[in-house]
Amino acid sequence: MAPRGALDLSLYLVTDARLCGARGVVATVAQAVAAGVSAVQLRDARLDDAGFVALGQALMRELAGTGVPLIVDDRVDLVAAIGADGAHVGQHDLDPVAARQRIGPARWLGLSVQTVDHVAAALRLPRGTVDYLGVGPIWAQATKRDAAVPSGPETLAAIVRRSPWPCVAIGGIDAVRAPLVRRCGAAGIAVVSAICASADPAQAARELHQAWEPGR
Repeated sequence: MAPRGALDLSLYLVTDARLCGARGVVATVAQAVAAGVSAVQLRDARLDDAGFVALGQALMRELAGTGVPLIVDDRVDLVAAIGADGAHVGQHDLDPVAARQRIGPARWLGLSVQTVDHVAAALRLPRGTVDYLGVGPIWAQATKRDAAVPSGPETLAAIVRRSPWPCVAIGGIDAVRAPLVRRCGAAGIAVVSAICASADPAQAARELHQAWEPGR
């Protein structure tokens, strides 16, 4: 793989098979990417390894030629089998240094943070370990049962000021809140239900994209 470059975090879709329903994850992602999603994270704790890899490979085929990367949530050991473009780990997942060692230097690695102290800890990691931070939940959300307590936009702004890495905000974000997130200095918004639970993922992605970049 070529060395990793810039990552467009502006509209970052995190998948949820339950919310996608009968339409399915692959079709949901395809419709959303065509309407402006810039990065996709595969998240599904319910699937066994074989099922997770199969879904990841199907997404890679769908994303081929779009320039939109596929990031694997938590399950770092399956990144290579999927052929994914990177991984994302939380505060209680695999240590970021170990995750970087497993995925190699050419793939992206994201790290979830909730506090400025988490950023300070990330700054002590070896250079090149992390590429971006996922910040949140910012507002209350219902898609991740073990998520931290919502921190609010003030904490997001403080984290962005402290972080040398681009930050993508997640948690309760919709088209109304997207401009506020941008004013906090974030590089993008990450959404789950705003797209996965929508009857029209393309329209939902279009509205989010327009809210984030109103001039485009």
